[in-house]
Amino acid sequence: MIDKSFQEVANSIKNAITNTQFEIMSDANKKLVNLYYNIGKTLEENSNWGNKFIDNVAIELKISFPNLKGFSVRNLKYMKSFYNEYKDDNDEFVQLVAQLPWKHNITLMQKVKDKGIRKWYMHKCLEEGWSDSILIYQIDTNLYNRQEKAIKHNNFSMTLKKNSDLASNIMKEPYVFDLIELTEDYKEKELENKMLEKLKNVLLELGSGFSFVGNQYKITIDNQDFYIDLLFYHIKLKN
Repeated sequence: MIDKSFQEVANSIKNAITNTQFEIMSDANKKLVNLYYNIGKTLEENSNWGNKFIDNVAIELKISFPNLKGFSVRNLKYMKSFYNEYKDDNDEFVQLVAQLPWKHNITLMQKVKDKGIRKWYMHKCLEEGWSDSILIYQIDTNLYNRQEKAIKHNNFSMTLKKNSDLASNIMKEPYVFDLIELTEDYKEKELENKMLEKLKNVLLELGSGFSFVGNQYKITIDNQDFYIDLLFYHIKLKN
C-alpha cells in the first residue's frame, strides 16, 4: 500500500507537470493565433497582387517549409478573413480571440456573425471548457437565446469538468504541433500511449482474467485468411 502522504506528493508533482504543459501549449497557441493574424494582415495589405497571390504564397511556403500543413491556400484565406474580422476591434477582443484554438476561431467566425453574441460564446468556451464539437452543437441549438435571453441554464457546469475539453483541444492543436515540426516518432508514440490507455480501460471493463492478444489477428481456415479485429485470451477459461 502506497503511503498517502507519498501519493499526495506524487500527485502534486504530476499536477505541476500537467499545469506547466497546459501553460506552455496555451502560450504557444496565443503565439500561433497572433502569427496567423499578422500573416492575414500581410496578405490583405498586398492583395493588389491579384487573385493568384495567395496561391503563390502557399506554393512559396510549401517550398520553404515542406513539412508544414498549416499554410494551405484555404488556411491562408482564413487568416486573411481573420485579420479583416478583428482589425478594427479593441485589444481586449483580440486577446480574447488569442486564448482560443484556431479551429474554435474559424467556427465562431463562420457561424456567429454578430460579434456581441460571438464574444458571449468565446467567454463560454473559456468558462466551460468546450471542445470545438460542443461549441458547434451549442451554436446550432442556439444556446445564446435559450440561456441568455430566456434565463435558462444547461447542466454543462455539472457534467463537464471545467476547461477539460478546451485544454485537451489546445494541447492537441494540430497547427501548433505542425508549426514546431514535431517528429512523426513523437506523434506515433503519443498515439500508441493513447491506444494503450484505451485498451487498459477495455480490459478492466471485461473483468479479471482477460489479456489482449492482438488486433487484426490473422487466422487461416481452409486456406482462407481471416482477420479478427480484437483478439482476447482468458486465462481462467483456457480449458
